[in-house]
Amino acid sequence: MDVKKLAEEAESYIVERRRYYHARPELTCEEKNTRDSIHRDLEALGITDIRDASNCYGLIATIHGGKPGKTIALRADIDALSFQEETGLPFASCEAGKMHACGHDCHIAMLLGAAKILQAHREELAGNVRLIIQPAEEIVAGANWMIEDGALEGVDAIYGNHVWGTLDAPYVDFSPGSRMAYSGRFDIYVNGMSAHAANPHLGADAITCAALIIDNLQRYVSRMNDPLNPLVLTIGTIEGGNRFNAVANRVHMEGVTRAYSADLHEKVMRQIIENTAKAMGMTATLEYDDVVAPVLNDDDELTQLAQDVVTRLYGEETLTELPPMMGSEDFANYAAKIPAVFGFLGCRNEAKGIVYGNHHEKFDVDESILPRGTAIMTQFAVDYLAKNAPDQA
Repeated sequence: MDVKKLAEEAESYIVERRRYYHARPELTCEEKNTRDSIHRDLEALGITDIRDASNCYGLIATIHGGKPGKTIALRADIDALSFQEETGLPFASCEAGKMHACGHDCHIAMLLGAAKILQAHREELAGNVRLIIQPAEEIVAGANWMIEDGALEGVDAIYGNHVWGTLDAPYVDFSPGSRMAYSGRFDIYVNGMSAHAANPHLGADAITCAALIIDNLQRYVSRMNDPLNPLVLTIGTIEGGNRFNAVANRVHMEGVTRAYSADLHEKVMRQIIENTAKAMGMTATLEYDDVVAPVLNDDDELTQLAQDVVTRLYGEETLTELPPMMGSEDFANYAAKIPAVFGFLGCRNEAKGIVYGNHHEKFDVDESILPRGTAIMTQFAVDYLAKNAPDQA
């Protein structure tokens, strides 16, 4: 099977599917039409083993090879973001305030391209290919929902990738080690006491206390945390008080942490928050959740296999090394269960004016990378199954 040629022949299909889904974005936990459309796309390719997830708008499909062997999973996420698109593309979002600003439309299209090739050549496969169509990546919840619904049952390893707006096309990264960060999500509640703004000494100003908590948490990042252990702590929202001329009796803040290990961040944050409030004569509480583990390419065989695929298809010069980043990805939840590898596909092209990063109102991709993404994904699946075939094991 000449995967590179087959992917090039499927380019019009892959690009058309990308544009179709780009124009019809659905937000996290609203992906029903997207899921249903992908279901129909898979049926049109002749795939019959398709099951909608029972607990979310995902689906699970399996391409059964003609020979016995292992099962490799290919994953695509499908949710969009609440952005008003400003790309000016002829296939821009038809939904006000919704946009595929992270590239999940590309992930759908590349996976469909891989499914098209693999289904047509299924008799040559020494095993099976599981297709995992996952919602709710943007709240790092969908992977766990898919796992709970049985997406990984019988799966031996999983492949994932992401189009990346700060990496030039056509470079590809499958570097070993840390790739994306652990993420924690938290809420802080500050409890003060109301009073007239003219008599602040009769109350307990929760807003002033919240400001000190924010400052002290940032001092933890810059002065208590080991600078060789990357840590980001961001307060994303703050809300409190009742009116302009009253001392605020309450404040609620939301935020995230990013690191490459959880370490003692929650414990130290709790101490800072509670003790800062106590020093101001108030109370404050922290609610903290570990949202997702770091994405690590820590399976040497899978990482090398992915790199070999890129080199064989597109030359060693296509491989590059992105530094570890503080963004997070719930693909890590699959990797916590089974061997996994995760890569990045450069989609930036300054000559074409494609220069904006993911999560930007003008984010776009150089579509020439889409058949490449399909080819790499497809070849990885073929090579993994061949390498682990019963007569090769």
